[in-house]
Amino acid sequence: MASESKLSIYAAIAGNLGIAATKAVAAYASGSSAMLSEAVHSLVDTGNGGLLLLGLRRSRRPPDFEHPFGHGKELYFYSLIVSLMIFTLGGGVSLYEGVRHVLRPEPARDPFWNYVVLGSAFVFEGVSWLFGWKAFRAARGRRGVIEAIHKSKDPTTFMVVFEDTGALLGLVVAFVGVYLGQRLGLPYLDGLASVVIGLMLGLMALFLAYETKGLLIGEGVERKTLERLRALVAADPAVEHVNRLLTMYFGPHEVMLTLEVKFRNELSAVGVRAAVARLHECIRREHPDITRVFFASESVAERQPEAGRAANV
Repeated sequence: MASESKLSIYAAIAGNLGIAATKAVAAYASGSSAMLSEAVHSLVDTGNGGLLLLGLRRSRRPPDFEHPFGHGKELYFYSLIVSLMIFTLGGGVSLYEGVRHVLRPEPARDPFWNYVVLGSAFVFEGVSWLFGWKAFRAARGRRGVIEAIHKSKDPTTFMVVFEDTGALLGLVVAFVGVYLGQRLGLPYLDGLASVVIGLMLGLMALFLAYETKGLLIGEGVERKTLERLRALVAADPAVEHVNRLLTMYFGPHEVMLTLEVKFRNELSAVGVRAAVARLHECIRREHPDITRVFFASESVAERQPEAGRAANV
């Protein structure tokens, strides 16, 4: 699954880089605002793919003294930067160019190449979208699209397909703006298409930033997973009572679990150590993504304030 995500990012980078260059040439030849907005959009998407690859590489660095839990959250940081770039560079430049051409419309000089580039870009973006959709479909399973995005802990699985979907919609908007502007003799429609592309990119960026924020500040596992973990721990004969289960994602497949349990009074120190080792093994076997398990004394835990968004079950 990780290799499919990386392959989809490489495909998106290669496609967007070539498309950005051809769109820029067409924008210069025709003077189209919508085409220039699309060139900026593709250039931003190229940079975004590079940032996602950088985040993937840096997130896999091993723990060190300053980062004892590893660097997994760097992937979430760079994903947030990608969202901000879409908002500021993609959406901002498109809005600026669109408003400028609406206020001062200029007839397109040679729209023929716009159509050629738009058609070619749609094909290349479609191929890139297929790579991204394949990786996303493998990750989402039977969930719906929105539910899969909301519950995904790996932003690379949905960011690429989300960007490519926005790019395909942007191409459609650009085509409509260029065509109607030429057909109806209303050059400001080209600028209006650029405004629509900018607004669309802004909304998309806000949605991606919202989904990434939760991962960056510390999300836990799903409630159903917590319920299964509670049942698993409570079923152990050495456990008398299970209090809280606190979890946090440090990466797409790196989860920390803190257990507040009360072992039976008749257990010796050796029995407690054996129970801890047994529970640790069962948890890791049933939930491989849980890479760190910590046990807390119930009497000590009761004096500690509850922090963050850690869920109670």
